[in-house]
Amino acid sequence: GKKRVCVAKGGFTMFTPKTILVPTDFSKLSDKAIEKAVDLADKYNARVVILHVISENVRQCAVDYCINYEDVLRLEEENLNKSLDLMQTEAAGLIGNRHIEVAFDVKKGSPAKVILDEQGIAGADLIVIGSQGKQGFKKHLLGGVADKVLRGARVPVMVVHA
Repeated sequence: GKKRVCVAKGGFTMFTPKTILVPTDFSKLSDKAIEKAVDLADKYNARVVILHVISENVRQCAVDYCINYEDVLRLEEENLNKSLDLMQTEAAGLIGNRHIEVAFDVKKGSPAKVILDEQGIAGADLIVIGSQGKQGFKKHLLGGVADKVLRGARVPVMVVHA
């Protein structure tokens, strides 16, 4: 296929993304990251993959009460479906009437690891991520998800600030 690279004045080479991965935790900052990714996708005719990572699994036992494993699986499935619905609803408002290809994914696990794994699975050549999300400022300073993604990514990472 044709190469998607443009050369700006002064010999500076800027790549144009084909697939943009955007992790979301449904915070306002994540919405800003989705907006930025959608703008880029619209400009460069790229595809957007919006990913939500569920980090907390349903606990089977608490003190002296346990629920059976089938109920745990059912609750986890409900959580995945609710997250997917929420993601699609929020994204629809941010995308508006632009005609871009958007895929949605919800996965369980450690957020930074899942995001970095998904980059390879989705074939993303750019990650757009909010700088802190719901963990807050203190968590960000102590090495939040965005920092781990920045350090571990094999593709460019655009960090969107508040």
